[in-house]
Amino acid sequence: MNFGERIKARLSGLEASGNLRELKNIEPIGKFALWEGKKYLNLSSNDYLGLGARPELIEEFYRPLAANPIDRKFALSASSSRLLTGNHPAYKELEARLGALYGGRSALVFNSGYHANVGMLPALAGPKDLILCDKLNHASIIDGMLLSGAKFRRYPHLGYEALEKILDASRGDFENVFIVTESVFSMDGDLADLKRLAGLKKKYGAVLIVDEAHAVGVFGENGLGLCEAQGVLTEIDIIIGTFGKALCSAGAYGIMSPEVRDFLVNAMRPLIFTTGLPPVSVAWSGFVLDKAAAMKEERERLSRLSAKLREGLARAGHKTLGDSQIVPLVVGENRPALALAERLREAGLLVFAIRPPTVPKNTARLRFSLTSALDDSDIAQVLAAL
Repeated sequence: MNFGERIKARLSGLEASGNLRELKNIEPIGKFALWEGKKYLNLSSNDYLGLGARPELIEEFYRPLAANPIDRKFALSASSSRLLTGNHPAYKELEARLGALYGGRSALVFNSGYHANVGMLPALAGPKDLILCDKLNHASIIDGMLLSGAKFRRYPHLGYEALEKILDASRGDFENVFIVTESVFSMDGDLADLKRLAGLKKKYGAVLIVDEAHAVGVFGENGLGLCEAQGVLTEIDIIIGTFGKALCSAGAYGIMSPEVRDFLVNAMRPLIFTTGLPPVSVAWSGFVLDKAAAMKEERERLSRLSAKLREGLARAGHKTLGDSQIVPLVVGENRPALALAERLREAGLLVFAIRPPTVPKNTARLRFSLTSALDDSDIAQVLAAL
C-alpha cells in the first residue's frame, strides 16, 4: 500500500465511524446564514455580541476612507513580521488600549488564539518545569504543552482538589509550575472557579494562565471576561483573549507583566516567525474593543437567552451542560448526533454535531452557540423543533 492508498484508507475509516469532516461554504448574514442556497438561523457562530449583524458599525469604521482613500490605517497587509517592518502603528494603539482596560498591565497582540497558546508555553516552560492542565482545555493549549518539553499532568475537569494534591506532592520538584485553564470551556460551556485557582497559585507559588477566548465580550462589567466577573483580573499572571469571537475581528492578545511581554517578543516562535496582521484588522479590533466595553445590554440579553434555552432543553428531558452562551445538547453516539443536527437543519436551524476527538468518546453533541442578535422567538423555534 503506497502513501495515497493509506490516506484513502484512513479517510474511509473516518467516514465509517461518522467522523469524516469537510469544509462548508457558508455565508453569515446578520443572525442568519446562507448555505447551499438555503437561509438558516445561525446557531453555530461565535459572534456572541452580534457585532456581525450591525452594518452601521462597519459603515462608521470605514467612514474616514471617504476623505482619504489611501489611509494607511486601512492597509490590507503588514507584509513583514512584527520584528521587521510589520509592527505598524495600529499595533501600538491597540496594545495601549488593552493595557488601559486591564488596569495598566502590558499587552501583546498575536495572529490568533491558536498562535498564542501553541507558542506561549514553549517559550516560557522547559524540562525543569511542570504544566498542570485542565483535562478539557482546548487543543491549542494541549499542543503548546506538548511542544514545551516540560513535564505535564492533566487534572480532572474542574477537579481542584485533585489539582491541589498534585501541587502539594510535586511543587518542590520543579523550578516553575504553570496552571493553565480556560475560563469558559468551549464544548461544555461551563465555568472555571478562577478565585479558587488564584488561591492555589498563591499558596504554591505557581504561574496561572487563563484562556478567556469564550468569555471576552460576554462576561464582566466591561466585557473583559470571567476574570473581571469573578474579581481576579489582577491575580492572573497571563490572560489570553481573542478578537475572533465576541469581538468579531481577527487575532488574539495576552495581558501580562512588562518582563513577560519582553521575553515573549524574544522567545515566542509563532510571534517571531510570522507576518503581522494587516493594519486594517488591527484597527478594526481597536474599534470594536471600545464598542464592546459598553455593550452591557447585549451581555445581559445573551445571558438571559442562554438560560432560557438551557432550561427548556432540561425540561424536555435533554442532557445539557454549562452556565454560558455555549449550550450543548449531549446525544452520545456520533450517528444519532449527526441525524439530529440534520433534522434541525431541515427546520431551518444551522447547528452541527460535535464529535470525538473534539469531545470525549460517547459524548457527541449539538453545540448551540448563541449570540445577542437572537431573540426569544428564536429560542422558542429551537425548542419547538426538538
